[in-house]
Amino acid sequence: VQLQAFGGGVVQAGGSLRLSCATSGFTLTYYDIVWFRQAPGKEREGVSCISSNGYSTYYADSVKGRFTISRDNAKRMVYLQMNNLNPEDTAIYYCAADYSGWGSYVCEVRAQGHDYWGQGTLVTVSS
Repeated sequence: VQLQAFGGGVVQAGGSLRLSCATSGFTLTYYDIVWFRQAPGKEREGVSCISSNGYSTYYADSVKGRFTISRDNAKRMVYLQMNNLNPEDTAIYYCAADYSGWGSYVCEVRAQGHDYWGQGTLVTVSS
């Protein structure tokens, strides 16, 4: 099982980045995908999730209206479009997979307790 987040970088406040998560080794259509982040000196935070069927998405209040999660099961990819970034978004971003079965309409934005996760990608937002 592999989940690899990439696409991070350095961006100025107000800018945008698109993170990608490449997956392999498991049946993606049976899993919700979650993005969570870890900032220096702060607790891990759940950012967003998308249900296994792709119909439902949820966001942390801190990113609602600015971030958009999506998935392409055929390409085995999950994305996080991040707009209007601010310095508080600076963190390592990780993607994780949580088993929910085929056709799930719900998912949970949580920071811990994931079935699988991989190496993250660093996002730095300068003021």
